[in-house]
Amino acid sequence: MTTFIVLLGPPGVGKGTQAEILARSTNLAHISSGDLFRENLKNQTDLGKLAKSYMDKGELVPDDVTIKMIRDRLKRDDCKSGAILDGFPRTPAQADALEKTLAEFSGQVDKVPYITAAEDILIERTGGRFTCRASGHIYHETFNPPVKVGVCDIDGSELYQRDDDKKETVTKRIRVYLEQTMPLVEYYRTRGKLVEINGDQAVEQVTQKLLAALKT
Repeated sequence: MTTFIVLLGPPGVGKGTQAEILARSTNLAHISSGDLFRENLKNQTDLGKLAKSYMDKGELVPDDVTIKMIRDRLKRDDCKSGAILDGFPRTPAQADALEKTLAEFSGQVDKVPYITAAEDILIERTGGRFTCRASGHIYHETFNPPVKVGVCDIDGSELYQRDDDKKETVTKRIRVYLEQTMPLVEYYRTRGKLVEINGDQAVEQVTQKLLAALKT
């Protein structure tokens, strides 16, 4: 039996952290669309080169290219039981394409946890976030600080603040996400797959709510 989860949530809600915890707890692969793009670009795969050709022209990478990356990723051994999809789909059209792809693996989207929090909380969280330059481990100056300032606890890499994690850009990112994602939220809600989770809680509490939701 395969299980496929689509995890939704605005910037700063802790979606990436929860995806990693859920992957360990459920033995499902964590597929981040952002990581998948970076991997294909870094390894200069055929799909990576194709994606780069669009990006170099300032164009959006077509959905079918992203879907092919996901299909290739799902063929790996760690996806035999299913996967947690983080960052894809973003639109109802992409959700339709994803369902067709998952059918090839005898699966479908089973649950769609949607982690939410108030805008001011998201701004506070995201505005203090720092990322490990080597592997993308995430820290926060208030909620999850590294042992040594500016250095990743795991691999000793430099920590830096991405431009889109700076407070002056966070508000716009959050509002754009909510506007763009609402049709997708309604898409899964009408199909009875959406489960809203209050993200304004301790990490452990959010995890418990997510695990409970996946069992229902």
